[in-house]
Amino acid sequence: MAKSIMIQGTMSNAGKSILAAGLCRVFKQDGYKVAPFKAQNMALNSFITSEGLEMGRAQVVQAEAAGIEPSVLMNPILLKPTNDVGSQIIVNGEVRGQMNARDYFAMKKELLPDVMKAYNKLSEENDIIVIEGAGSPAEINLKDDDPFVNMGMAREAKAPVLIVGDIDRGGVFAQLYGTVALLDDEERSMVKGLIINKFRGDESILTPGVKQIEEIAGIPVVGVVPYVHLDIDDEDSLSERLTDGAAQLIDIAVMRIPRLSNFTDFKVLENIEGVSLRYVDSTARFGSPDLVILPGTKNTMKDLAWLRESGLEAKIKQHAAAGKPVFGICGGYQMLGEELSDPYGVEEGGEMRGIGLLPTRTVFTQQKDRTRVGGVFSIVGGALKGLSGCPVEGYEIHMGETASSKALTEIVDTVSGVSKRDGCYRGNVYGSYVHGIFDCQATADALIKALAEMKGIDPSIVGKATGKEYKEQQYDLLADTVRAHMDMKKIYEILEAGL
Repeated sequence: MAKSIMIQGTMSNAGKSILAAGLCRVFKQDGYKVAPFKAQNMALNSFITSEGLEMGRAQVVQAEAAGIEPSVLMNPILLKPTNDVGSQIIVNGEVRGQMNARDYFAMKKELLPDVMKAYNKLSEENDIIVIEGAGSPAEINLKDDDPFVNMGMAREAKAPVLIVGDIDRGGVFAQLYGTVALLDDEERSMVKGLIINKFRGDESILTPGVKQIEEIAGIPVVGVVPYVHLDIDDEDSLSERLTDGAAQLIDIAVMRIPRLSNFTDFKVLENIEGVSLRYVDSTARFGSPDLVILPGTKNTMKDLAWLRESGLEAKIKQHAAAGKPVFGICGGYQMLGEELSDPYGVEEGGEMRGIGLLPTRTVFTQQKDRTRVGGVFSIVGGALKGLSGCPVEGYEIHMGETASSKALTEIVDTVSGVSKRDGCYRGNVYGSYVHGIFDCQATADALIKALAEMKGIDPSIVGKATGKEYKEQQYDLLADTVRAHMDMKKIYEILEAGL
């Protein structure tokens, strides 16, 4: 069975996911077969595996860092919030049902066998498991109902724990000490190291505080990790993506709807020199973009109502009427049609008028489509005609069927092997169910070239999309940061000793 180590945090967004990815990369570089694991993940940013199963993207990033294929074993429980008090429950990659928070907590312990079956399978196949916790282990109102999230998982896996605090938010010593102080004696004995994350400045000024926290907590500080700018997906990073940056040569506006999901669909576009990718949540921030993107959402009907009430729907229509392109993905594609129908109450029930820019009608179904796809763009017209024949690789996650007479892509369901037509276009308005539709480097470059030509800009003065080699370089830089600022000798000793 594999040895394991667990990263827990003083709060959400302390940096657990990225540091876990960094440890995965370091262990891989050191010759170990390593896999990530997070028993329960709450996120709208999900991924479909090669078997057609759904998991959180944070563990996909960690699997990439470890150099292995993502597997639903790495994230057996995924919670996708549908409102402030309820979530869709996904177990082993498949929808188990819809539950409010109270009902989920009441049945949570019943899922422990599913969690441990996944963990034990990974443990049999690997040398090291890097486990990530969720939120904080010091949520005293939830501790009794934690069979597998934080300390419960550490206990089950016999995994020593490293606790990460975020100094960038301030109060890191109080974060770390308060977290440790709220643990019971058994839990405290599992904590073998503390990490201060996102540090800026002169580390020598921090040294007296590091020594003091080690003394009063009785636990060594095994790392002071600087605030570094690495181009690696982070599931908590959407909060930082509401930007008012100046429009560049090519300006792309993504509608920042309240239940936006899979914002990684646009990650490839963020890194192109001369391109601004802005997340827009009000008419005041709309500006005059060259391309408007309607992203995926966990609740199409509610987010369409929000677009309508905020005035952004009118802005999108004005943008389209001016001959500028609009692109909808998944829920955004559904919104662009003429009508949404929800006969089974999957979302809001009843019928709703769409934005009306595409000649489509969507009916929400009780069955969730989850698959990976590959193929090409059809021969399309309009401002984005340059996408014709470009490669498409991605995945679908949706509950709804959309009737269309003018397909945007010709794809193959790589899980079932069935060929199909996806999406729709009319004029300069385009829509598709495929997440990651721009991820192929050739496709992203063709999109930017088409937008440049539409504006009369020489495409050669705009940058190119980055490829897989660039992503691997970022993981290596992350590993370099971990090695330079964490005591890897001590961490290996903690890993070897176990619990």
